[in-house]
Amino acid sequence: MKTTPYIVVALTGLGAFTCAYAKDPVVIAYVVALSGPFANVGETQIKHAQFVVDKINNHGGVLGGRKLELLPMDHKNSPQEALVLLSKIVDRGIRFISYCCASHVAVPLAEAVQRHNTRNPHQRIVLLVEAGDQELTNDKCNFWSFSFLATAEILADALTSYVARQPNIKRVYLINQDYVWGHQNQRFIRDMLTRKQPNIRIVGDDLHPLGKVKDFAPYVAKIRAAKPDVVMTANWGNDMVLLVKAAAEARLDLEIYTYYAVLYGAPTAMGKAATDKVKAIYRWHPNVESEKERVAMHDYQRRYNLQYYALPSSNVFNMLAKAIDSAASTDPLGVAYALENIQIRGGMGEVWMRPEDHQLFEPLYIMTFTAVNGRDVKYGIEGPRIGTRTEARIEAADTMLATRCKMARPTRP
Repeated sequence: MKTTPYIVVALTGLGAFTCAYAKDPVVIAYVVALSGPFANVGETQIKHAQFVVDKINNHGGVLGGRKLELLPMDHKNSPQEALVLLSKIVDRGIRFISYCCASHVAVPLAEAVQRHNTRNPHQRIVLLVEAGDQELTNDKCNFWSFSFLATAEILADALTSYVARQPNIKRVYLINQDYVWGHQNQRFIRDMLTRKQPNIRIVGDDLHPLGKVKDFAPYVAKIRAAKPDVVMTANWGNDMVLLVKAAAEARLDLEIYTYYAVLYGAPTAMGKAATDKVKAIYRWHPNVESEKERVAMHDYQRRYNLQYYALPSSNVFNMLAKAIDSAASTDPLGVAYALENIQIRGGMGEVWMRPEDHQLFEPLYIMTFTAVNGRDVKYGIEGPRIGTRTEARIEAADTMLATRCKMARPTRP
């Protein structure tokens, strides 16, 4: 049959439309706190995320040329607001959410995504979480959520094992935020220290309101009175900064063991008082022997003139991009199955998403804040004078604790 001219025109137009549609960006709702006491955390997260996404896009994006596009949204540190945002995300047809950071928001959001996907199989969403709530990959795990941050149990296990090996530590003071993340760490650290080193005594244990304490001096006074050898805290964001600043101003002469002292202004707040006093556990620090991360650090600092923190965004978006290409589609069901058991070579080593519970595993570092010396401490953090020295590296295989997750999975595509 001879093709008529108008059919040729129609087919050509359809081809152009299909090509244009295929190159539309893959939009990712980036849900963070952009107001309130943790706005600095959200603003930092967005810059790191955009830095990673731009690198992916500069190398061709996904699916042969589609770009990733971030859409920042403010959850205001509120579970209710996060659910309002979820409704807006659904209305806009967005199929991927990257979330950070508060655990008390992460779990309700994950549960809401699961309910939505069950009721709306043609509008499914994949949730990529940077929050360490224990239940995200245990009792409240679900197929549509993936956790890119070590849980409270993983961090507490690694840090308490290190503390238990220190012969001079006999008395420990705990201080944590009064919400699910703080409660989990309070329980894990107590139980683990007791089991690993019965000679260690907990001499104080405080919980304080999340993001509401403006002056930690009264808490520091209680710590001083208890005469501990070390303080252990899982505080983050402004609560971390203000606690450390109060300890520095009071000249508290003891070590502080924490998770997030390398982040969000804490090094600046601590200043010289952190030298050989503050220890932290995290996935990275400036003096880790990693050429890949060193290049990224210098590139980020040139672009933003800000401190680079090697946030989990690198794993989030690189693994998502690999999963989209592996699935050859942006269909959430196919991408979610591709994310399971996915492995990449991260800046610090092999990174793996465990399929049983969707928990990410990667190496961790215990570090000490100390003066830059040009040898093992070449780079400062938030300034040129104080840097970090590796005390221990915990391999990913040594962080793989058991999970209680019993995940129901939809039929494979």
